[in-house]
Amino acid sequence: MPGLIAEEQIERLLSRQSELEQLMSEGPAGEAYVKLAREYAELSPVADCARALRKLQASVRDLTELLEASDSDAEMRALAEEELAGLSEKEPQLEQQLRLLLLPKDVDDEKNAILEVRAGTGGEEAALFAGDLLRMYQRYAELHGWQVEIISLSETDLDGIKEVVALVKGSGAYARLKFESGVHRVQRVPETEAGGRIHTSAATVAVLPEVEEIDVDIDEKDLRVETYRAQGAGGQHVNTTDSAVRMTYLPLGIVVTCQDEKSQHKNRAKAMTILRARVYEVERRQRDEARAAERKSQVGSGDRSERVRTYNFPQGRVTDHRINLTLYKLDRFLAGEAVDEVIDSLIAEDQARRLADVDA
Repeated sequence: MPGLIAEEQIERLLSRQSELEQLMSEGPAGEAYVKLAREYAELSPVADCARALRKLQASVRDLTELLEASDSDAEMRALAEEELAGLSEKEPQLEQQLRLLLLPKDVDDEKNAILEVRAGTGGEEAALFAGDLLRMYQRYAELHGWQVEIISLSETDLDGIKEVVALVKGSGAYARLKFESGVHRVQRVPETEAGGRIHTSAATVAVLPEVEEIDVDIDEKDLRVETYRAQGAGGQHVNTTDSAVRMTYLPLGIVVTCQDEKSQHKNRAKAMTILRARVYEVERRQRDEARAAERKSQVGSGDRSERVRTYNFPQGRVTDHRINLTLYKLDRFLAGEAVDEVIDSLIAEDQARRLADVDA
């Protein structure tokens, strides 16, 4: 555990926890109580770990003093040595756990996630792969008890996906899915390939936190909203009214379109949800880059130009290039079952980088 500063930080956290207990016992109502309870819940794991570490360190001191005492008998010394060995092994583990708990939290981690998947290079094969990725994330979300709501979907004539935007609802959805941002590459023989040659295609994934109006301020005068008739994949009219919405945020040139709903009002609301998340992400990146160069690192930076993962069908493997991790379980990965093996490793790498920055 890093020295005096960490000790002072622990003292402040424990003091704040006691203060929160007192404030909650006074019976505040409504939103005030919810806010206090949320902060208390976030502090509790840190406080519990700190107390456990201090208790362990006190036991280590007592056992050390016992072993140093000349009048202790042989049987007592043997028991003390055995217990001290076990505590000495556990102490660095608790210290590491506490250091991780003390790392600054990403304020967006508990939010829902807006997932965007787009076909990249590779034509129809890229669109089919984008569909594979969407289904993978849908299965992954189901395994975590999350809900997936399709906000906007543009398909090809062969059931591929040009672009899809979905809202993933569930506690911690953004915390895990944010590591999926980047370029995903697939190597396989397309069904339409007569010669059996392996093709390489790609799709891009972007993951943004869902944000509320209070999180980002969008002035109506900065918006240009256009309506038009919605069309399907083949160009046919979905309806005969101007229900589709194209929304442009003029200061940043961000454009969002939504035509999935028959109601212009519903399409406008969905478009605003996506736009708000994209504007927030731009502002968030600007803040992060100003605060720490660490956010520019490959793990978790969300840069869409990065090649983050390759799905190789002939070899049945998935390789994440950010941490050089390869799994030979492609089928299970695409079924959403093995995704956590990669995400857990990415989170561990991210934590290690941040700890290194703290210690530097």
